Amino acid sequence: MTRNLDGNYFRVKRNGEWESICFSDLTFDEMCEVLDDYDRQSLIRMCISLGHAIKDIGDAFDITRED
Repeated sequence: MTRNLDGNYFRVKRNGEWESICFSDLTFDEMCEVLDDYDRQSLIRMCISLGHAIKDIGDAFDITRED
């Protein structure tokens, strides 16, 4: 299911066609492939962006995690 939750889009080839896919909607292998070329600063920016996306979703739906 495509959810488009995090706002970080990457061009990936699926079924022979290029598509812009949100990071959280990528397969594990696609995630590894797009991050493979990232340097340290790019990975930090991605982590911060994903952290903001998680917080926004939690705030919007009043979600907390309990252990």
